[in-house]
Amino acid sequence: METRDLVVIGGGPAGLAAAISAYEEGCTDVLVLERDVMLGGILNQCIHNGFGLHTFREELTGPEYAARYVDRARELGIECELGTMVVDVSADRVVTAVSPARGVFSVQARSVVLAMGCRERPRGALGIPGFRPAGIYSAGTAQRLVNIEGQMPGREVVILGSGDIGLIMARRMTLEGAHVACVAELMPYSGGLKRNIVQCLDDFGIPLLLSHTISRIEGKRRVEAVWVSEVGPDLKPIAGTEVRYPCDTLLLSVGLLPENELSRAAGVELSPVTRGPVVDESLQTSIPGVFACGNVLHVHDLVDYVSQEAAMAGRCAARFVADGARLSEQDEREVPLVATGGVRYTVPARVSASRMDDKLTVRFRVDNVYKDRYVSVYVGDERLLHKKKRVMAPGEMEEVVLKRADLVARPDAERIVVTLEEV
Repeated sequence: METRDLVVIGGGPAGLAAAISAYEEGCTDVLVLERDVMLGGILNQCIHNGFGLHTFREELTGPEYAARYVDRARELGIECELGTMVVDVSADRVVTAVSPARGVFSVQARSVVLAMGCRERPRGALGIPGFRPAGIYSAGTAQRLVNIEGQMPGREVVILGSGDIGLIMARRMTLEGAHVACVAELMPYSGGLKRNIVQCLDDFGIPLLLSHTISRIEGKRRVEAVWVSEVGPDLKPIAGTEVRYPCDTLLLSVGLLPENELSRAAGVELSPVTRGPVVDESLQTSIPGVFACGNVLHVHDLVDYVSQEAAMAGRCAARFVADGARLSEQDEREVPLVATGGVRYTVPARVSASRMDDKLTVRFRVDNVYKDRYVSVYVGDERLLHKKKRVMAPGEMEEVVLKRADLVARPDAERIVVTLEEV
């Protein structure tokens, strides 16, 4: 069995950013394992612009953004094995994978970064009455068909769910000559970015039906129509509100799920809210030396934040390799972060003041649309941050910054609370 200092699972934007960051931190024995035949991950099919505004201060398409990291990884000589599926990660950091070139092989890693990304929630999880005809696609599958395979899924389209991929595909299908009848969203708010609602729906006259869902699918061999119903406060269809939309294609954009089968099998503690690993201030999971970043940790709205988070995971993984004993000490006091008052979760979920950098970015999402609220942070009973936000929505990630000096000055604090307060 070969031994490597760092194994990164996933060659998308998160995995590449983590590998590059670790290499630049001094950990040069890095191996990236990617199941696809090319690096770049999902960005290869995201040919629209809007990427890189935070990271590169310019507007790039998805492939252009990914190429920046692919080129840098190649420039550094980071070893990447493509077409390689990781099938197991053990608690003692043995990574088992399979590929056509090497068959089944194992690598003993001193440190591991989990960067497997996420997948789309399928139709089977929705329980929509009807048969199983052709013409039902996840929005990401349709995106790949149009942008990479050059195939049109259909011409008369209805989209269920207002996640960012669904919004973007509403525009993309329209530009390719299809007619998008509507986008139906179960919740009373959109799950996507405000800019995508404006640029992808409003600019093309595509209606967004909030508090609506698909109550029935017509067609046996191919989708013929869908019935869209209004839902009540219990999110169940209201009888008598059904409207029939003839269509040959139904796209589903109903949520993303972090790919954590490997994490679960390794014994990593997972959050019931994000379904991603529970991590500390260094993005280390409950298993010492195993770090997580990107959409496998929690679903992001901007890839720029993925890259920033992954770079931090890579640096911390490199430091673990250099001084793992110190970083994995269990007797260092950790303070839990508590999400309440409209905050769904925080990443990280716990912090050790003795291990963190001078400043730590804590990211979170809210559970509803809030207007004119304060984001407040309490360390113990003392409020350290009170920042007004005009609008917050579940589709957009929020953040606060913790200072190490504030936590060190309050060594007896039992918890850090992140909450929303009315003006």
